[in-house]
Amino acid sequence: MGTHVIKMPDIGEGIAEVELSQWHVKVGDLVVEDQVLADVMTDKAMVDIPSPVHGKVISLGGEPGEVMAVGSILISIEVEGAGNAKEAPVVAEPVKAAAVVEAKPAPVVESQPAPVVTAQAPVARDVDERPLASPAVRKHALDAGIQLRLVQGSGPAGRILHEDLDAYLQQGPSKASTTANPYAERNDEEQIPVIGMRRKIAQRMQEATRRAAHFSYVEEIDVTALDELRVHLNEKHGATRGKLTLLPFIVRAMVVALRDFPQINARYDDEAQVITRLGAVHVGVATQSDVGLMVPVVRHAEARSLWGNAEEIARLASAARNGKASRDELSGSTITLTSLGALGGIVSTPVLNLPEVAIVGVNRIVERPMVIKGQIVIRKMMNLSSSFDHRVVDGMDAAQFIQAIRGLLEQPASLFLE
Repeated sequence: MGTHVIKMPDIGEGIAEVELSQWHVKVGDLVVEDQVLADVMTDKAMVDIPSPVHGKVISLGGEPGEVMAVGSILISIEVEGAGNAKEAPVVAEPVKAAAVVEAKPAPVVESQPAPVVTAQAPVARDVDERPLASPAVRKHALDAGIQLRLVQGSGPAGRILHEDLDAYLQQGPSKASTTANPYAERNDEEQIPVIGMRRKIAQRMQEATRRAAHFSYVEEIDVTALDELRVHLNEKHGATRGKLTLLPFIVRAMVVALRDFPQINARYDDEAQVITRLGAVHVGVATQSDVGLMVPVVRHAEARSLWGNAEEIARLASAARNGKASRDELSGSTITLTSLGALGGIVSTPVLNLPEVAIVGVNRIVERPMVIKGQIVIRKMMNLSSSFDHRVVDGMDAAQFIQAIRGLLEQPASLFLE
């Protein structure tokens, strides 16, 4: 038997160190070639590290949240034959099982006993709260008829593992649902390390608010006609071209409006003191995933049809939510669109996605009585809450840009006039 040492790979783009986000294996696990061993986080994206060999994990080179240099020892695997290590490497202490997330489903050489998880009382989460769990765990819960919000997670940051679902089933849903007292006094505390994607999000948001001179502008838009057009197009073409949401219409309105406001489709390098205006409109679409907010990019939105943009938005959102978006798909935007859908509230103050100078925020649609030509009528109204970098964009230009979008959305036929 020999030892195969896997080092932190050079991911490119001049990156000298990356953050170890999470392990998908633990010491003693049997792994096969191409099985994902760990996720590492660069400045731009999450990257899977697969195994190049079959074997048994004998040591792990770091803990989740640790920043590791390219070329440092990531993991050591016992293999048949001589391996690639002439002598046993010196590595960090093995990561404790409690700090390791569940392994992704993958072929195994032989079965391994499942770790023991102590059954716990259900968590008192809000109905709308979305607990941390992998897609495989969510499917497991769905198949078993388990509400994830009632399950105590034993993984990092409270992530729910397959073993947690098994423990929940063993104690019985009926028992679990009656053991928690919603009026019981609580004195528990939980410390959650800020690592991985959550750390990157925190750093970026802090950097954006520190460096840019934010100002926000809110405008009310009557989207009654726009929504009628959307419904009509879905009824006529939905079966063959796919269903349309409002987002591709808003992207189209941004593309058209930016023709007259090129200073808003720009990036600002505040260290070099250079503004780069771009002809291409690469729209970042803020997307919530299990690991946090990600911004996949619809490239060349100006060259796509309404359905082309809709299809690309859906594809990228799915990739981001499933952790499959590539680094290229998560970088290079020139302006960002953010929406919380039905939870969009009335007004928001979105934070810029540096080095961009504008972000357009979509609030929820509500029906309200409006006065039109002296008559009170019910209309579908929606606010756009947008933020700009005042170092680059003047207030008048920002207001006129949003007003241009408003005019296009309230008269949707104008979106397609050239």
